[in-house]
Amino acid sequence: MAETKKAAKAPSRAKAAAAADEVLPSREEAVTAFSSALVPNLQRVRERVATLAERPPQLLHVEGGELNERVGLALWWAALLNCENVGQCGPKDGSAEVGPCLACPSCLRIGAGLFADLVVLDGREGSIKIDQVRELRPLLGEAPRFGRKRVVIVLEAQSLGIEAANSLLKSLEEPCPDSCFLFTMPQRERLLPTLVSRGWVLTLPWPDPSRPLPDPVRDWALSLAEFVGSGRGWFERTSVKGALDAALAQRIVLAGQKALAERLTGRENSGLGRILGHLPDRLVPATDELFAQCQEALQAQVNPALVMDRMATELYLLTHERA
Repeated sequence: MAETKKAAKAPSRAKAAAAADEVLPSREEAVTAFSSALVPNLQRVRERVATLAERPPQLLHVEGGELNERVGLALWWAALLNCENVGQCGPKDGSAEVGPCLACPSCLRIGAGLFADLVVLDGREGSIKIDQVRELRPLLGEAPRFGRKRVVIVLEAQSLGIEAANSLLKSLEEPCPDSCFLFTMPQRERLLPTLVSRGWVLTLPWPDPSRPLPDPVRDWALSLAEFVGSGRGWFERTSVKGALDAALAQRIVLAGQKALAERLTGRENSGLGRILGHLPDRLVPATDELFAQCQEALQAQVNPALVMDRMATELYLLTHERA
């Protein structure tokens, strides 16, 4: 009886493949997920990733770039490690770049989120809890069910709670030869140093500061600029129930960091960038530290509205401070 139960929990590769074939997506449906990783400015990054895939590290960190580029490259890495025709299908420009074919059953399932050996912990919408990590740990002791490698992707790993991060660290300290981890984050400094030290770091080209912000973030950044300039309008927005979550708050902080970068480069394209352009040089480090502290508070699951109110208030005080 025990043997029967064990067999039921660990289906054969043939059965797993047959079950997956029943829901095999179209190429158009799946390949869309990889599109942001296939842009020309990431070609060198893809070449580096393809080299790493020859002897894949247990943990790969992907920082920099845009959020959608980090997500696309994470899925591209999972496909690269499990593609059934890897290297046989290059990019459309005819170059000899090595990569997944994006057409075989494994690639299609990965693109559609249906691959049995792909696990995604998604921090884009809020904190990643320790219970999610605990559910993952027993799986790491099993052989992959369908592919060559089980790939665990932690999207926006800066959203890991302290307990969840420490639990993942314990998993990484134990050899998992059939499993590979990939963490995405805007900057490696936003992770526990012990987690960073466990893996390779791959830095994507940093986004063009002149690129416009997404609509919801731009709207909040304009409100923040208005408040910093006049002291009006901000608290009416943040006091609306459900107006802010941790993910949106993090993107607003990033908009502030981008505006500060505009001030430092002299390209004050946004309203907030022009406001921060009035900062005395001596207050720039304090402003940068304020943004870092707000990111840390959001990672520690402090109420997003409270964090945003503190950030707005201190920005107002900084920009109105007189020498």
